[in-house]
Amino acid sequence: MTSDPRPALLRAALAAAECGWPVFPLRPGDKRPAGHGEAACPRTGRCTDIHLTPERRATTDRGLIGRCWGDTPYNVGIATGPARLVVIDLDLPKDDPDTPPGEWAQPGVYDGADVLALLAERHGQPMPVNTRTVRTASGGSHLYFTAPPGKTLRSSGGRLGWKVDVRAWGGYVVGPHSTVGGRPYTVLNPRLPAPLPAWLGDLIAPPAALRPTARTVLERRVVHTNAYTAKALHGELEKVLGAGEGGRNRAVYMAAYALARFVTTGDLTEQAVVDALTDAGCATGLPAGECRTAIRSGLTRGSQRAAGRTAVPAAGGASKGRRPKAALLGSDPQQPTIPAPTGSRSAA
Repeated sequence: MTSDPRPALLRAALAAAECGWPVFPLRPGDKRPAGHGEAACPRTGRCTDIHLTPERRATTDRGLIGRCWGDTPYNVGIATGPARLVVIDLDLPKDDPDTPPGEWAQPGVYDGADVLALLAERHGQPMPVNTRTVRTASGGSHLYFTAPPGKTLRSSGGRLGWKVDVRAWGGYVVGPHSTVGGRPYTVLNPRLPAPLPAWLGDLIAPPAALRPTARTVLERRVVHTNAYTAKALHGELEKVLGAGEGGRNRAVYMAAYALARFVTTGDLTEQAVVDALTDAGCATGLPAGECRTAIRSGLTRGSQRAAGRTAVPAAGGASKGRRPKAALLGSDPQQPTIPAPTGSRSAA
């Protein structure tokens, strides 16, 4: 005999509300919001003045939550923007042909967790895993963070990298104890959400308006170069400026790697290379901070190559076979946690 899922889902919705996270109902066994969409809005009841999106309908009112989940086994949607949450969604490949594209096609990169680990490595930061973590129905992970004060971060798909999505304003996540396709969302690490790391916030924030930067302007910033050096610089700037989305970071890195030998010989100053590649990278839409990180890494490795210490560039330095998502399973016993809803389903 199948048990009634309504009590556990009600407790899960109330537990989220207790944290100050507004919730709204999702269709039973589904990720999609319950109720009507904007195109079918009757403009009555709560929608009399304006169609209420799920983000607008989300509530922490215990009475409303009780009446909603008491009758129907709705899954739990958490409105991340109003909850002041930023959730990093680390997904898995859908099938064998679903492989990393462009700059992410490196040894040891198999899924969203590996991409996040590579991003952290590129920025000289630890893998940000010591926070509230939920395993999704597909086997991926949701990392919960508190949103930084003074910033309005929006949801995005793929801005951080392959299989890495962001849920913030304009989005939502399926809450724990919901079930999709017969598989539950389960809490792996129950601690309170940690503050969003600043370097991640910088990557998520929309880029500032970019001024157009002509190639000739970039090249004039580098003076006292011979014809061979100028040609090399021109070629690397062309590669950066022509890089498409998904390959821009690697293009900046590889340009810095290639130009490092001219810095070593004294034909170019390091500052001139940094300035020119930063301008070129920003002109393609990369944040300045990400440009500088890629340049610094490329110059360091390129200088080592020039000195005979290494010969193979490896943007980010991913090691073969690394499986960083194992760290997602851990929980720091010294950190405060969010109690599981009393009587809810145990983790699968």
